[in-house]
Amino acid sequence: MPVKKVNEGEAPPPYPVIDAEECKGCRRCISACPRQVLRLRAGINHRGVQPAEYLGCGCSGCGICFYNCPEPYVIRVETPEKTKSNA
Repeated sequence: MPVKKVNEGEAPPPYPVIDAEECKGCRRCISACPRQVLRLRAGINHRGVQPAEYLGCGCSGCGICFYNCPEPYVIRVETPEKTKSNA
């Protein structure tokens, strides 16, 4: 997963966190994402399905994936705060 370098005082970009073991692979989050930054993972989970995964960059933090997921607590969107400067 590519990681964007964050300058001091700048907020890191938001990103979705998907519980791969609880995902049922319904693809609702993938279809709903306006930036198309989600896909099905190559491997399977304990349910025997391909879970969704984040591509690693490009998330806007809109939360549409979260609201379209039928499973509670499978997706959350992290929106990190700005880093503190020592100036």
